[in-house]
Amino acid sequence: MKAEILENVNLKGDYYQIRFASAEVASDARPGQFVHVRIDERRDFMLRRPFSIKDAENGVVTLLYKVVGKGTAALSTMKKGEFCDLMGPQGTPFTPRSDYRALIIVGGYGAAATWQLTRSMPGGVVLLGARSADDLLLTKEYADAGFDVCIATNDGSVGKKGFVTELIPEVMAEKSEKPFFIYGCGPKPMLMALAALMRKENIPGELSLDEIMCCGVGSCFGCVVKVNDSESADKFRYARSCVEGPVFPAENIYIGD
Repeated sequence: MKAEILENVNLKGDYYQIRFASAEVASDARPGQFVHVRIDERRDFMLRRPFSIKDAENGVVTLLYKVVGKGTAALSTMKKGEFCDLMGPQGTPFTPRSDYRALIIVGGYGAAATWQLTRSMPGGVVLLGARSADDLLLTKEYADAGFDVCIATNDGSVGKKGFVTELIPEVMAEKSEKPFFIYGCGPKPMLMALAALMRKENIPGELSLDEIMCCGVGSCFGCVVKVNDSESADKFRYARSCVEGPVFPAENIYIGD
């Protein structure tokens, strides 16, 4: 469906935020879902691009994206009043759990996929990881939403020097009235390490496995990820992240032997 651009602004560096008027998408969107965007009608942009829904309310859909190629570069030049074609919301969302305390673990612009959880969770803890201060996103926004924010950067420019997963033991050691339920989104190596840790420590949660997508509706099998399958000789099967995900229960993610 055609959606008018209300705002398309540079946040910092290669990161942008775009807001669309789309009451249909906004009314149905759930945390962790995405929209498949056709940028314009030019032949070289025939394929849609998937973008996590950062927020959706009052008929407005907000996306946060990074310029990484021709498509996102073209999107960054579009102005207020122009139109894109949105298909969505797509995919399996996160499950807000009021019986747990939220522990949101984010790498880079995985922050976009987890921000909407703040609308349905009464606070919690957010662990933000990035290569450097230039890649940190939504730090103030999470704090303003009532979440305790801890930061790790690879170069040590902000917070702890190292990987964001290194912050988990300290947080888990804190006393809490409720057990933690982890929500995660970020680079695949981070998510695989997180899935392994969660399995080892028996921590429940859900992870968003973002893969390169083509059709976005489960037809092309171009975005498959490995999930556990005890009946298979290999102990895994391929799941389409666009329809069975992008959010999967952590215990279902195949991490090998």
